[in-house]
Parts: sequence; C-alpha cells; structure tokens
Amino acid sequence: MSEAVLQQISTTNDPRMFTLAEAQALFPLVRRITQASYAELVPVRQRLESMVPTDPRIVQVEREYEAIVKRWVGKMERLGLVVKGLWLVDFDTGDGYLCWKFPELRISHYHTYHEGYAGRRPLAEVMEELDPDWARG
Repeated sequence: MSEAVLQQISTTNDPRMFTLAEAQALFPLVRRITQASYAELVPVRQRLESMVPTDPRIVQVEREYEAIVKRWVGKMERLGLVVKGLWLVDFDTGDGYLCWKFPELRISHYHTYHEGYAGRRPLAEVMEELDPDWARG
C-alpha cells in the first residue's frame, strides 16, 4: 500500500471532506476493498438463501454475513467515507456527496445532502452546471 494511501486512513470514524481528485485517488482502494468483501459474502448469501427459516444453523450464517458487512463498513468509515447502504458510499465534498455504488467502475454521480441516492446526477453535468470548488482541486 502506498504511503499516500496510508496517510488517508483515519483512526476515527469522522467523515472527511474530499475534492474530486482526492476521491478519485482513493477510489481504487475503495473499489478493491468492496469487491473483496462482496466476493467474501457471495457464498454466505447462497447458504442463507438455501436454508429453510427453521434451520437452527441460520443464526450462525446470519452472524457470518453481518460480520463481513460490519468489517466492510468499518473499513469505509476509517477511510473517511459515509456509508449509505450495502456497497453504497459517499465522499463528502462540503456541499454534497460524490456517490458510488458497487459495481460501478468509477465515481460518476453527485447528489446534495438533501437529495440522497434517488437524486443522483451525472458528475459531468453537475461540474458543467455548477463549477464547484471541489472539482477544481
């Protein structure tokens, strides 16, 4: 892991403010962690789906599922991201969020604090219309 990436990892769970360039620099790590967690969850989810609700082992499999998700959430929060859902994170810009959901290949959407995921807009459109400070730095 590069020294620049290690410096971005926080010991607190406080969201940080990102410029577009900072978010894009951190994105490969975010995607790699998320992809690994997603892959780790696949067999657990398959076991859960194949079990009948009365199977006493279901509790243990649910715990495994929850542990994988919690580890992923913790990693995202330590990177300063805001976790909005399973495999959905936001990079806080100070006036809204750069929004990414796995398996998207890049950070390509933005929404204000009040709009949420349903109000996502293409990043290029927002940059052209608003010329935000976070897109310049």
